[in-house]
Amino acid sequence: MSRIFRRFRLGRTAALAAASLVAVGAVHTAAQQPYRVLQEWKIGGNGTWDYLEYDPVAHVLYVTHRTSVAVLDSNTGKLLATIGNLKNAHGVALDTEGKLGYISDGLSNNVLVFDRSHYEPVATVATGDNPDGIVFEPVTKTVWVFNGKSADVSVIDAASNKVVATVPLPGKPEFPVADGKGSVYDNLEDKGSIVRLDARTRKVSATWKLTGCDAPTGMAIDTARRHLFSVCDNNKMAVANADTGALLGLAPIGDSPDAARFSERYQLAYSSNGGGTLTVVDAANHYKPIQNLALPKGAATLAYDEQTDRLFLSVADYGPAPASTVKVRHPAAPMLPDSFKVIVVGR
Repeated sequence: MSRIFRRFRLGRTAALAAASLVAVGAVHTAAQQPYRVLQEWKIGGNGTWDYLEYDPVAHVLYVTHRTSVAVLDSNTGKLLATIGNLKNAHGVALDTEGKLGYISDGLSNNVLVFDRSHYEPVATVATGDNPDGIVFEPVTKTVWVFNGKSADVSVIDAASNKVVATVPLPGKPEFPVADGKGSVYDNLEDKGSIVRLDARTRKVSATWKLTGCDAPTGMAIDTARRHLFSVCDNNKMAVANADTGALLGLAPIGDSPDAARFSERYQLAYSSNGGGTLTVVDAANHYKPIQNLALPKGAATLAYDEQTDRLFLSVADYGPAPASTVKVRHPAAPMLPDSFKVIVVGR
């Protein structure tokens, strides 16, 4: 090796190292900045809502809204389409080829399959009782639909749009995630546990107790470090090892959590809390909460765009709660007509 080439290589290595340090420093600095509400996108209409799903390739946001799913441009909030004729939309899953999407429709006991190029339905697949959480598993190219009332999973083959297996569960399922390597995880709300399923054998491979976590609902995964983040009804986020189930930590979060997301780039975990906060947890530093952003009550589900570091949450406006009566001691506040919207949070 010539002295000139060695000198060039050393200089280039030093430059790359310096650039890498600058990039890491920029990410670290950005991670320290607080989140805030950037925009509100009005959708309108009435009725309840559940999960949101973000498509990072098409830059599209899917927002469930009772009898329909609103399809929004994630950059502008423009309504691109409405997928209707649903009875109670819960969640949306997307295949990895950018072709099809899947909507769990709880009251109809079906999954609606739609074409993502024009958002029109292409198939309806019968599932178990009250399909809720739903996730696409890329290794086996199957859709895993978690049925809340029948406490089982309907496994749909994405090629044929047919149920190829029904897997019984040892508890009531909530939100699932896939690790991209053939495992699917789900919170068991009534057991305070996580269940792991093998997508190849279509069987439960492990059940782990989440000590200190009551009624876990939302879940997120760090696929690189193999960590699972479950939000719990007792204002905790439980962090567990995805291979052993070992509890790694319990982070304090806000009241009435329902969804969780994770940022690999910033090493942050998020919990959307229906009590009126978004909790941001430092996943690289002993799972310490670093922010509780005040939000309207009811903003309990969310999606995350890692490229722009923005979160999307569904919510509506409410009027004052009626006075208590003998029959109803704490009546719920009424949703104001046509007030459904998406809140955009970023830095």
